[in-house]
Amino acid sequence: MIRNLIRGIITLLFGGLGFYLDYLLLRLNILEALGWKLSPVWTYIAMVILFAILGFLVAPSGINGFLALVRWLDTRLTKIPTNELMGGALGVIIGLIISSLFSSSFSSIPFFGPVLSVLISVLLGYLGLILGVRRKEDFLSFFSFLPRFKSDKPEKNKEKTGKPAEQSPNYKILDTSVIIDGRIADIVQTGFIEGTLLIPGFVLEELRHIADSSDLLKRNRGRRGLDILNQISKESIIKVKIHEQDFEDILEVDSKLVRLGQVLSSPVLTNDYNLNKVAELQGVKVLNINELANAIKPVVLPGEEMIVQVMKEGKESGQGVAYLDDGTMIVVDTGRRYIGQHISVLVTSVLQTAAGRMIFAKPKGAMEKKTIGLPSTDEVTALG
Repeated sequence: MIRNLIRGIITLLFGGLGFYLDYLLLRLNILEALGWKLSPVWTYIAMVILFAILGFLVAPSGINGFLALVRWLDTRLTKIPTNELMGGALGVIIGLIISSLFSSSFSSIPFFGPVLSVLISVLLGYLGLILGVRRKEDFLSFFSFLPRFKSDKPEKNKEKTGKPAEQSPNYKILDTSVIIDGRIADIVQTGFIEGTLLIPGFVLEELRHIADSSDLLKRNRGRRGLDILNQISKESIIKVKIHEQDFEDILEVDSKLVRLGQVLSSPVLTNDYNLNKVAELQGVKVLNINELANAIKPVVLPGEEMIVQVMKEGKESGQGVAYLDDGTMIVVDTGRRYIGQHISVLVTSVLQTAAGRMIFAKPKGAMEKKTIGLPSTDEVTALG
C-alpha cells in the first residue's frame, strides 16, 4: 500500500516536471525553432503523459535504491556509539553556523560569490564533523546537566562520583540450534546464566518456518523450539527480549547472528560447530553448550574401574561400545562377546575430541589375566 502511494507521488512529480519543461521550451521558442508547429495544449498534454509514464516505470527502482541506502546507513550507524553521533552532529551544526557568517560577506562577489559560499559551507561543515567526533567529550560537556549527554568514560565517572558507571545490557544472543536442542532451558533454571537472553526476530522466523515444514522431523523440531522459548519466557529467573533488528542485505541466519553479535558486542549462545568457528574468526564471543557439557562431565582417569553395559558392536574387530549416563562413549576392547551384559572394565585411555569425550577400556578379567602372566581367551583361541 505504501509503495503504491509513493509510486503514485513519484509519477505525479515526473508529470509536473514534464509540464515545467514544456513551459520552458515554449517560453524560449525552442519548439518553433525546431519547426514543430503544435498547439501548446497538446504539447503540455504530451509532455505530462510522457514524463508521468517515465516516472511510473522508474519509481520501483528508485524506491528499492532508496531503501537499500537506508539499510546501508542503518547498519553503519548502529556500529557508531551514541556519543560520537551526538558530537559529530553538534560539530556540523557549529561549522554551518560559522560558515553562514562568512558566506554573507562573499555572496556580493559577482559569479564567484555563490561558489565560494558553497565551498566554505562544505569545508567548515566537514571540519566541524571531524572535530565533533574527535573532541566529543569536550563538545558534550556543555550539556552535562542532561543525563543523556554525559560523555565521560566509565573510569572517569567512577573516579568523580565513587560509583561504578552504568554498564551496557548483558545480552546473550540465542541461536536456532541451541533453542531446538532444549538444554538451554535447564541451564537457565540453574541460574548460571546472567543478563538478558536476546532472541532475534529472524531466528523466530526461521523457527516458525521449520515448524510449518512438510517434513515431520523438521516440524517436530521447530515446534519443540517454540515450546522451549515459551518455557524460558515464563521463567522469572532471567529476562527474555525479542530483538527486531534485521539485516536484509544478508541472507544466511548464521551470518546475521554474527553481524548482530558485532553490532551489540554480545556473545552468541549456540551448539553449532561451524557457527562457533566463523564467529570466533570475526571477533564475536561464542558460548557453546557442547563445550559446557564436556566441561562438567566427570573426570575419568586411566586405571579407574567402572561397570558398564555393552550396547553394540564397535568399528574395529572384537570391539564393543558402551555409554555412560551423560552419553559419553566407551570403546571396550574385546568387548563384542559381552554385548547386552553388564561387565566391569578398566579405563586404559581418554581421548578428548571436538565432538566430545571418548573413553577406551578393557574388561577387568582380561587385564587381570595379563597382569599375572596368563594368556587371554583371544590369545588361547589364536594359539589353537
